[in-house]
Amino acid sequence: MGYTMDPDPEKTAKAYGSELQISPKESVEVCDMLRGKDVDEALEILESVMAEERAVPYKKHKKRRAHQKGLGPGGYPKKVCEKMKEKIEECRSNAEDKGLDSENLKIKVLAAHKGSPIQGRRPRAMGRSTPHDTKTTNLEIILEEKEA
Repeated sequence: MGYTMDPDPEKTAKAYGSELQISPKESVEVCDMLRGKDVDEALEILESVMAEERAVPYKKHKKRRAHQKGLGPGGYPKKVCEKMKEKIEECRSNAEDKGLDSENLKIKVLAAHKGSPIQGRRPRAMGRSTPHDTKTTNLEIILEEKEA
């Protein structure tokens, strides 16, 4: 388990979600939408996506996706947003424990990586079975205190 960058420990807080059972492709799209935003703003965006008031624009994985009003290809990945909200709040509490100002934080690094699959089998006809793996995602978050 490693982070994509080595930040200054006095100005940043980190959190890592390992082997989360969420879609890696949808996670990448949500990360792209939230990266660089204030923590409060990011949490509001996640709430509005979960309430289906705002869609997530799909820029990388957009084939065969429905177009959303005024947006183009997009969707409402609720499960991803729920897990991401939990991890951002966890990272914010880590920042509070370190003595950082929780109202003055922005998302410096927000990345989703493909995790190892959970192997499973699906029963088929004639007593056979085929593999059916569950995809997992590793999620890393680094929050940074904004300059005053």
